[in-house]
Amino acid sequence: MDRDPAKAERRRALRAARRERVAGRDPVADSEALARVAVEEVERLGLGPGSVVLSYASVPGEPPTGALNAALTGRGVRVLLPITEPDLDLDWHDAEDPLSSPLGRDAPSAADLVLAPGLAVDRRGTRMGQGGGCYDRALPRRRPGVPVLAVLHPGELLDTDEAPLPREPHDQPVDGVLTAEGVHRLGPGR
Repeated sequence: MDRDPAKAERRRALRAARRERVAGRDPVADSEALARVAVEEVERLGLGPGSVVLSYASVPGEPPTGALNAALTGRGVRVLLPITEPDLDLDWHDAEDPLSSPLGRDAPSAADLVLAPGLAVDRRGTRMGQGGGCYDRALPRRRPGVPVLAVLHPGELLDTDEAPLPREPHDQPVDGVLTAEGVHRLGPGR
């Protein structure tokens, strides 16, 4: 639950825009494109068998991650998916574990890349999620320098002329955005 009314209103507006955006998209084409783009990014980073990627299992309306996760595991990459705890922190399980056995909250320390959900990202790297703060709790547990890419629909990387997203001290910035159209790196000189 949002404590900041302005942030809550912005989140409502982003959700409404997402519903409109998703209505005009082809989920099968997006799924295939996201898988291709993710594999290209993993290759660009030099990750391969034995590497670890934190991802997530998308829900309706989010960019579809099923084919993306399958493509990465098919290349020998270990994909870890979140388990939301009652306190809204995240535990993790291996995507290929049929029992979804918890690996512990410190699993991000093994990650070589993080693919995080979100509603939108601005050019400063501020990610707006669903409001629970789950990823803001988990991301500090990754090793320094491990990139975080928010997985979004095309159009959810906000242009510079739009109002920036609100950022609080606990909000974890992202290094880029992964969409069906490609990867957009953020930050100075990118």
